[in-house]
Amino acid sequence: MSTIIRPYGDTTGDGMVQMSFTLPIPHDKRAEGAALQLARKMGLDPALIVHAKPMGPDYTFFVVYGSVHHLVNLDDVHVVEREYPLLTAKEANTAIRKTLRRRLVVVGACIGTDAHTVGIDAILNIKGFAGEKGLEYYSEIKVVNLGAQVLVPDLVARARAEKADAVLISQVVTQKDAHIHNTMQMSAAFREAYPAGQVPVLVAGGPRFEEGSEARLGIDRIFGRGTTPSEVASYLVHEMSVRKGRKS
Repeated sequence: MSTIIRPYGDTTGDGMVQMSFTLPIPHDKRAEGAALQLARKMGLDPALIVHAKPMGPDYTFFVVYGSVHHLVNLDDVHVVEREYPLLTAKEANTAIRKTLRRRLVVVGACIGTDAHTVGIDAILNIKGFAGEKGLEYYSEIKVVNLGAQVLVPDLVARARAEKADAVLISQVVTQKDAHIHNTMQMSAAFREAYPAGQVPVLVAGGPRFEEGSEARLGIDRIFGRGTTPSEVASYLVHEMSVRKGRKS
């Protein structure tokens, strides 16, 4: 199998891609010309506008379709592989009892001005996601879901009060890198509030986090789109075991 690939649209290797963007200009022929110019500068040639819609009086949203000549070398693609086994709820409960000899306490919230709770609710609430029950279903996990728009000091205070083992935050709003700033603020607050080596496991979830940026953000794990409750539970079990090993 070739490790050099191109995008696929109508036929193999035709390089066809579709992208969308908004320009700060009213919708007219000039705006469409500007959109095509931008598309060509981004490597789409030929480019075709397949959708253009005014976004108020001063902006236009475009969808552009065209062919790119760039190649992708799969040998240069590096991803973060899961380094722990995926456990069933029963296996996770057994591992928690064996490792902690008590329930694992998880505090979750959407911090800052973020009010999008669908993601964190999918992980924490018993109804779960993708056919899996959420962490509330696990008998050996105590879940404290603080909901939306939680201030960082309040999150830290509640985590300390609950003696949280892990803190899960969700960030969907990404304008002006709000998810990055909020996460770094949260991380700094926890490291200031806890003695070294006693900070809870800090986990962030959201569709726009860059995989592998945990160290820069000061957290332990990032989960992106499509994450299921069992993945999060399995990671927490793994991390608890690793931390216990360090203390032994």
